[in-house]
Amino acid sequence: MSQPPPVRSTGSPPVRPDASMSLLTNVMEHSLDDGYAEASARRAESGGLPKTLRARLGLAAGLVLAAAVVTVGAAEARVSAPVLAKERVELIDRVEAQTESVDDLERTVESLRADVQERQRKALSEDGGGHADLTGLLAGATPVEGPGVKLVVDDAKDTAQGGDGPRESSGFSDTGRVRDRDMQRVVNGLWESGAEAVAINGQRLTALSAIRAAGDAILVDNRPLVPPYTVLAVGDGDRLSTAFQDSADGQYLHALQESFGIRTRISAEESVRLPAAPSLIVRTAEPETDAAAQGGGQDAAETEKGTS
Repeated sequence: MSQPPPVRSTGSPPVRPDASMSLLTNVMEHSLDDGYAEASARRAESGGLPKTLRARLGLAAGLVLAAAVVTVGAAEARVSAPVLAKERVELIDRVEAQTESVDDLERTVESLRADVQERQRKALSEDGGGHADLTGLLAGATPVEGPGVKLVVDDAKDTAQGGDGPRESSGFSDTGRVRDRDMQRVVNGLWESGAEAVAINGQRLTALSAIRAAGDAILVDNRPLVPPYTVLAVGDGDRLSTAFQDSADGQYLHALQESFGIRTRISAEESVRLPAAPSLIVRTAEPETDAAAQGGGQDAAETEKGTS
């Protein structure tokens, strides 16, 4: 009796190269989730539009509401546009009116200033005796002309410079800026060197003038000045220039130039013209009468006798 042939083992099926990447393979073969696929199929069968009456009414109501919102927005924009245009026109008219008002006030101020100057000149000519012209010149009430010097002081090119110099504190943000106390020293140095009249950027200085600072701006009699600052001084040009540069204030200005780069230029001029001071207002001081002067002289004599 013959035996059946032995059954040969065919072995396990070959392993797929991507068997270790089953998750990635599943994602690549089934890119759309089953739930999304089902919903897409239902939507395709239903035609994309709701079939029930309630759903259709809800869709219609939503469309009507959206159209109403768009319509109302367009209407409001159309209504508000003329209002905005009207407000803009009214604002422009107000600005122009205020500008005209300011111009009128400036003209009035100039007219009053000229009237005050004329009255001052008249008062000086009546009460100044034979020294009316000299009194007006010393008071700054009349324009003057004569030889003198021209001194130009300007900020440094690089106003962020630093360095050690004659300034002890930083009042301005940049050390290369010309400050009010710098101009004070310049003017005082010119007076001390023999100047008979001084003006800065056309602003005549008097015994009542003040040089101050407002932020980074320099004010002369409350009027802002813009650099470069041109200082005109009447006097013996060559002698005045030499005396100022040799003075302590001239050396101070030279130190500012060396330390902070402030630019200066001085020159003797054959003729410079200085305007009159815009206004001279004295509220407290009064001229002394002859009787008061005699009484004052007696008091002084008695005081001197009593203390001797």
